[in-house]
Amino acid sequence: MKVTTIGLDLAKNVFQVHGVDERGHAVVRKQLRREQLMAFFAAVPPCLVGMEACGGAHHWARRLQEYGHRVRLISPQYVKPYVKTNKNDAVDAEAICEAVGRPNMRFVPIKTLEQQLVLSIHRVRQGFVKARTAQANQIRGLLAEFGLVAPRGISNVVGKIPVLVEAATALPAAMRPIVDRLLEHMKALDRQVKEMEAQIKAWHEGSDLSRKLAAVPGIGPLTASALVASIADARSFKNGRQVAAWLGLVPKQDSSGGKPKLLGMSKRGDTYLRTLLIHGARSTIVAAQRWKKPSPWLQGLLSRRHPNIAAVALANKNARTVWALLAHEREFRPDYVPRPPTA
Repeated sequence: MKVTTIGLDLAKNVFQVHGVDERGHAVVRKQLRREQLMAFFAAVPPCLVGMEACGGAHHWARRLQEYGHRVRLISPQYVKPYVKTNKNDAVDAEAICEAVGRPNMRFVPIKTLEQQLVLSIHRVRQGFVKARTAQANQIRGLLAEFGLVAPRGISNVVGKIPVLVEAATALPAAMRPIVDRLLEHMKALDRQVKEMEAQIKAWHEGSDLSRKLAAVPGIGPLTASALVASIADARSFKNGRQVAAWLGLVPKQDSSGGKPKLLGMSKRGDTYLRTLLIHGARSTIVAAQRWKKPSPWLQGLLSRRHPNIAAVALANKNARTVWALLAHEREFRPDYVPRPPTA
């Protein structure tokens, strides 16, 4: 029987395959080693292959596409309802095979090598930023044990702490070289962060899509490059609201019996992207309040809501704008007024 759909459960070394024919009857149940995987799919006629969007999924998706297969990546949370019994590789592969054939299933766009490279640089930078923050907190905590409290702000750790330590009389002499060593480590982490940012900005300058998004207030090179690399294909989203929901910028719902009940922000999806958008929105609000030139929409929002709520609302609006620019290949216009829907 001809295999029409395959569910592939990914792993490091052992892969599970579950294939069905056009009637949905299982015709292939195999466990393959890593070195056997591509030989198996090279011998299978082109068909629909489903995989969970996990580590290495984009790599295998690109490899399978080279053999003519139609590859679909599914978020693991959408596969779980199709797991019938206890979890194992064979059951997971069967669930993936069942989920990929659903007509209303949502899929994850397959990323290119360039998009994965940009996101890797973002992740490396994010790791250095976390390490730098942890190092600053350790320095503050150690000095607080000796009664030395540094001013707030991470920039004050390198700028003010050496002066504070030099003037301290109660600090043991052996503690001073320890603080110097920690400060040198923090400076090294800061240099790494700046080098990663330089690479991101260089890629941003060479990307037309990224520079287009940077024209939106509240979106800079870091946010623009991360959005372009993460969204991949904007047309995979039906509208801008789906992008905002994908980023967790919409309210959670607890509605029942025809009574809508909206809660706080859902916080689903990519935390890194959501953080960048909200921080950018905060900076836009601060700049608007400082120069007294907010847009009428933002001015009305700030008059009714707390600035924190306004920041999330602006981030939501920016996410929808990003989708419109990418999906419809438009340029950002600050004076753009959307057309009312026609009857």
